[in-house]
Amino acid sequence: MTATTQTIQTNPTNRPVRTRIAPSPTGFPHVGTAYIALFNLAFAKAHGGEFILRIEDTDQTRSTAQSEQMILDALRWVGLDWAEGPDKGGEFAPYRQSERGDIYKKYANELLEKGHAFRCFCTPEELDAMRAEQMARGENPHYDGRYAELSREESDKLAESGKPFVIRMKVPSEGECVFNDLLRGEVRIPWEQVDMQVLLKTDGMPTYHLANVVDDHLMQITHVIRGEEWINSAPKHQLLYEYFGWDMPVLCHMPLLRNPDKSKLSKRKNPTSITYYRDAGVLPEALLNYLGRMGYSMPDEAEKFSLDEMIESFDITRVSLGGPIFDTEKLYWLNAEYLRELSPEALKNKILDWANDSDKLTAIATAIQPRIELLSDAVNWAGFYFQNMPNITAEDFAHKSLEQEQIIEILQIAIWKLETLQTWDKEGIYQTLKGLGEAMDVKLRDLTQPFFVAIAGSTSATPIMDAMATIGADMTLNRLRHAVDVLGGLGKKKLKKLEKRADEMGDFV
Repeated sequence: MTATTQTIQTNPTNRPVRTRIAPSPTGFPHVGTAYIALFNLAFAKAHGGEFILRIEDTDQTRSTAQSEQMILDALRWVGLDWAEGPDKGGEFAPYRQSERGDIYKKYANELLEKGHAFRCFCTPEELDAMRAEQMARGENPHYDGRYAELSREESDKLAESGKPFVIRMKVPSEGECVFNDLLRGEVRIPWEQVDMQVLLKTDGMPTYHLANVVDDHLMQITHVIRGEEWINSAPKHQLLYEYFGWDMPVLCHMPLLRNPDKSKLSKRKNPTSITYYRDAGVLPEALLNYLGRMGYSMPDEAEKFSLDEMIESFDITRVSLGGPIFDTEKLYWLNAEYLRELSPEALKNKILDWANDSDKLTAIATAIQPRIELLSDAVNWAGFYFQNMPNITAEDFAHKSLEQEQIIEILQIAIWKLETLQTWDKEGIYQTLKGLGEAMDVKLRDLTQPFFVAIAGSTSATPIMDAMATIGADMTLNRLRHAVDVLGGLGKKKLKKLEKRADEMGDFV
């Protein structure tokens, strides 16, 4: 890929500006989603346009209604809103891709009819063998086009016989794709680096690439502002726009959020969920302000600003391409600035609002009731429910029958297994830890002791599985990751071996 800087009009079509965010409901609401959503909203509002939300739930095995609701709630909590979406409706409904299957099939068949796409009848085993042979030759794995030139008659016969197939797009084998980016100018990518992308899977569901292009066109999106990890997908999208005879939206690829060590922001090195920061006590206006500072500077270089102030002076070209560092210490410093500006009365109300979760308080009261003699005892028994990270050391994990390395392995595998729970509740947590104990031949009582320390900071606490259910998935998983770090963590080689071992254990729930 090569890029050359040049001036690009921010709205060359002069159409009403429409931007979108399209999260996948496959996990916790990521701060990166809020970051991209913020810049899409600011750009649209600065140009008098609209910002919409679309749910990309074509991965039916991983998408959940619970995750979708968490994303909507988290984005609203942080201060973002949209004009159209699955919860609001709108002129271009439905806004869930899983409800638009017939639309994608229609356009995939249109590409087949025009000769821009083809059916591929490769089995998973054939594709694995193809990739293995290519890698043995030192090549990058790619689809070799073996069904691209199959005649339409032969293709129709195989399809009518019931042989499973996917629909792939045709891609030029020579030359290069040239497109413009609002931040990067002219970008060139050789076509030989672009794979013949699957557009429609065997189950009839579209891949991201077909759904993205079709929906952006039908929903009249004028500007696609997304993370830079999608740059290499731009040639496929440009080609699809050409095949359909549609105008492509203006592209803008934002720099990725980075950990302090410059690696891509990941939950293994930094809490990444919006709801984690909410539960830890970060103010929504502080988090949104901090995300606004990610690679962007206000005209007056102000560090503290509101969403309205950002929109009022917004200029997308002020975004810096250097990877913005998401540093929790700086976020907490900014949050402190917001807290210190409050009156004592306002701070009191903020604290009460933050702690006033009726269901959570009821669960806590239920857990501590058998253990308290005075109301003041509640502070000692319930304090860890409201903590960020407990103050723990490696010595706190001393165990009568488990070595430190075993404890690290137990906690790490538990993290991986708990991350896959479709529903976060006591039963799912219990089955996970019970299954882990059986798989590692460790009694449940011995296995849970490190969890008391990691979650509550003490082996003397309310029932730990109830506590994990009450404090929620985000906070639980981040405390467990913190515990692994406190214990010294795992090197890359050990981590890889442990991951293989965890996979061999299978699912516990």
